[in-house]
Amino acid sequence: MGPEKLMLRKLTRVLFGKRAKSVIHTEEPPEIQHSAPRKQGNPERSVSSTGRANLSDLDLSGARVIEREDHCISRKSISPNALKVLYRLNDAGYHAFLVGGGVRDLLLGDTPKDFDIASNATPEEIRELFRNAMIIGRRFKIVHLRYGREIIEATTFRAHHTAENEFQDDTSHRAIKGLDSAHSSSGMILRDNVYGSINEDALRRDFTANALYYTTDGFRIIDFANGLEDIDNRLLRIIGDPATRYREDPVRLLRAIRFSAKLGFEIEMKTRAPINELAYLLESISPARLFDESVKLLTGGHAEKTYALLRQFKVGDFMLPGTMACTRDTEAPASRLVVLAMRNTDTRLAEGKSVTPAFLFAALLWPALLHELEKTSAGKAITLLAQQDAANKVIGRQLQITSIPKRFSIAMREIWELQLRLGVQTKRGVESAHQHPKFRAGYDFLLLREDAGEDLGGIGQWWTDFQEGDRGPQDSMLEALGKSSTGPRRRRRKPSRKPASGAGDNA
Repeated sequence: MGPEKLMLRKLTRVLFGKRAKSVIHTEEPPEIQHSAPRKQGNPERSVSSTGRANLSDLDLSGARVIEREDHCISRKSISPNALKVLYRLNDAGYHAFLVGGGVRDLLLGDTPKDFDIASNATPEEIRELFRNAMIIGRRFKIVHLRYGREIIEATTFRAHHTAENEFQDDTSHRAIKGLDSAHSSSGMILRDNVYGSINEDALRRDFTANALYYTTDGFRIIDFANGLEDIDNRLLRIIGDPATRYREDPVRLLRAIRFSAKLGFEIEMKTRAPINELAYLLESISPARLFDESVKLLTGGHAEKTYALLRQFKVGDFMLPGTMACTRDTEAPASRLVVLAMRNTDTRLAEGKSVTPAFLFAALLWPALLHELEKTSAGKAITLLAQQDAANKVIGRQLQITSIPKRFSIAMREIWELQLRLGVQTKRGVESAHQHPKFRAGYDFLLLREDAGEDLGGIGQWWTDFQEGDRGPQDSMLEALGKSSTGPRRRRRKPSRKPASGAGDNA
């Protein structure tokens, strides 16, 4: 492209933005080096002479290509915004594919939660094509393309790392700033911006079911790792050596559990073998990232199955040590409460209702809270101050593993405190508890405790009747409550009316 045409193209984009698409489309495609050697941080390219990327330009000798008539994915099931991104990247001379969970879920007949795209365009090149693009991430650069509430995530084909740039496990982020490739001495990837071909990218993905690529060129599916066969067999298999892949990113231990619960897939024997042995690697993951992964585990609509797998593997001992230690007896009310909370979460999500991490963690840490209260109360009645102290200890220990945001930890404390306040049967206590902002969450938690087998003297039914009644019945219940109160009442002492010293002399 000559300098005049390049200048005209830039000027047209500035003046007309997206409306210049028809003008830009008639111009020559961006120049791309065909024979330039690949550098770290620059993916390999090959485009057709027409300027539009074609599947025939790629070396797919090691992949299985599934034609449109041989698979069930329809464009009608794909987000129009994702298709828009695919077409624009292809028109600009870049290869682009729908990848990962979106392809897998469409093949299973499910509705994908999101649509991810992989391309040989670098993050910077994607940002040049899309005005709504934003590059995020340090460990691995990702481009977010925002369309209203929907975000299309685009990444660049990744390649394998070399043995250079190895650092100690406790190396600071500042020491590896600016590097495209870095890994720790234990094998964990610290920087993952080494770009390559689609073949290398496929083998860098975690599980075979996620290594499927959908292209708008003939609407084919490209399978590099026998992912279709594993999907048909409902088998979750990691790509490559399991121990090595878990060390590269220990979060894959959690992803194995999450996908197994979500998809109903059995974890393949070699994939599951090192999980217990390497569960300790989760200690190297930041608490912030582990909180995000915890929310994904519990809010995907399969929390009950996920919790069962966490108990089955030692991963649960590292993620929720207090909970696992205090739920050895699975028939105890506190243990059953956790299971019921996970089941209710799945039901709410299936009905399209929202769930909050505050309630989930309040249920998960309830057994640990009760254990802490038993140690400190020594059989005495539990006071609000004692419960607050126990809550601080339990949440503080969990924060070292998962950094629960303050807005959720505060709500957890309020739900727990309401368990005491909902049991105080006085008129003033009832009115105060009923007006509390977290009353509904506290009431739901109270019903969970009763459903789990805890004997609370029917207080849950009392609160149910109180809420369902109008003002008249509510007043009657409050009056009856006051009359039936058996607790001792404190009487105010009348002040003595003794004459002050010397008062008679002044009279």
